[in-house]
Amino acid sequence: MTENRVSFPADGSLHSLVSVEDRVLRIAVATSEHGTSLSPAGMEQGIAALRAAGPEIGAVLLVGEGANFCAGGNVLGFAAAEDRGAHLLEIANLFHDFVRELERIAVPVVAAVHGWAAGAGMSLALLADIALAGPGTKMRAAYPSIGFSPDGGMSWTLPRIVGPSRAREIIMTDTVIGADEAVRLGLLSRLVADGEIQSEALRLARTLAHGPTQSYAAIRTLVAGSAGRSLSEHLDVEAAAISAAATTPTGIEGVDAFVAKRRPDWDAVRS
Repeated sequence: MTENRVSFPADGSLHSLVSVEDRVLRIAVATSEHGTSLSPAGMEQGIAALRAAGPEIGAVLLVGEGANFCAGGNVLGFAAAEDRGAHLLEIANLFHDFVRELERIAVPVVAAVHGWAAGAGMSLALLADIALAGPGTKMRAAYPSIGFSPDGGMSWTLPRIVGPSRAREIIMTDTVIGADEAVRLGLLSRLVADGEIQSEALRLARTLAHGPTQSYAAIRTLVAGSAGRSLSEHLDVEAAAISAAATTPTGIEGVDAFVAKRRPDWDAVRS
């Protein structure tokens, strides 16, 4: 199996934090540098890769390269900035451009959440369609501990998962949430052994990447839009979506494979 590294010439001193393998776009959101804090290079390279992604990409995998998935922002960098407000605005805007691209892309987003997912790391984990973690994984809002408010969409995603009241409590009390509790609350999808998080997340991403891509795109769109509609309105949208799916190559292959009692060949309908 071959791997294609994506090169970004903006800073030749930094190794590429994105790669494409077997239809999976892998993005390192943090590295061991600066205590596995959110990586600006990872955000820049990730934005470029997500914007350039075409039909050759079937899934996105978010990982951390270091002891943690992402332990938050680089607080030492915040402190050293000559103009802290301007510096934080620049970092937040870069981070949010990355978040917007994750929301925009039509393929499933998987997160391999090991160690800490704090601050920006927790925000990223909440954005994933499927977030795998291990018994040792911990989550924490972290923003109040340095007198900040959330970014990365946490104050938007978390209330939609646990409700506004519980979201306020989790963020305001800066609660450390263990892996079991995070799964129970719906912050994480499921747990695997700590040593298998990366490999299992990659396996899942590869499986999704070779699955019914058009179906996944419709699912993401329907779920994302559901909160802004009444049930009656949403039923009309679902009806239109499933009707449209029936005439796509993916939908035709799925139904024909079911009738023929064979496994669908999703890759064939993409070629």
